[in-house]
Amino acid sequence: MRIQVASENSFIIYFNDVIAASTSAQIGACTAYLRQSMGPVLVDLVPSYASLLVIYHQHLADHYAVKQMLRAAIEQVADESVSEGKLVHLPVYYSEESGPDLAMMAQRANLSIEATIDLHQSMAYQVYAIGFAPGFAYLGEVDKRLAAPRIATPRLKVPKGAVAIADRQTAVYPSQSPGGWNLIGLCPTPMFNPAEQPPMPVNVGDQIKFEAISRAEFLQQGGDEQLLLEPIV
Repeated sequence: MRIQVASENSFIIYFNDVIAASTSAQIGACTAYLRQSMGPVLVDLVPSYASLLVIYHQHLADHYAVKQMLRAAIEQVADESVSEGKLVHLPVYYSEESGPDLAMMAQRANLSIEATIDLHQSMAYQVYAIGFAPGFAYLGEVDKRLAAPRIATPRLKVPKGAVAIADRQTAVYPSQSPGGWNLIGLCPTPMFNPAEQPPMPVNVGDQIKFEAISRAEFLQQGGDEQLLLEPIV
């Protein structure tokens, strides 16, 4: 692990040169430690695949003091056996009405739609990074049979809760936004709510396992029926 200056009020900690579940677990543990230990000095923490950006208040601590805090966090993570994060189960209504690219994905993989759904929900995915939008968790890696490039023309409106695949990553859109990932279903579980603590159900280092639900279950669990009545194009 190494610490480098990122700006006048931020450092970046590099944990590894490769992406791995163990690296993700270390980043998650270090993030939790710094969030607790830095107190009001901390502005924000931005975890990524193999690094952690630490932004701090310049008027509360100087460069040297913050670097000492980061070294203490690294030593803590290095000295302790880092356990895997929590396993979070997310329901998904997989269908052609909720996932307009599902049939195309199945055809690409030379699988039936049912087999494609089973393959996507058959494994737990590591939360490697959170970015693009608050609550957007980059998960990996999907089975290589489901790997697919982003669509040629990104959609202007991808609905909140859309479950998607791009390359060997999968994700749930936390809010309506433009996007170019392949859409295969809808998840009724909110991925970001600033009014709640914590605001996100997952953190870097956690794992997510998707579980297929029916249309009726999607609606019972808070899914928006309007998303099913207005086809995603």
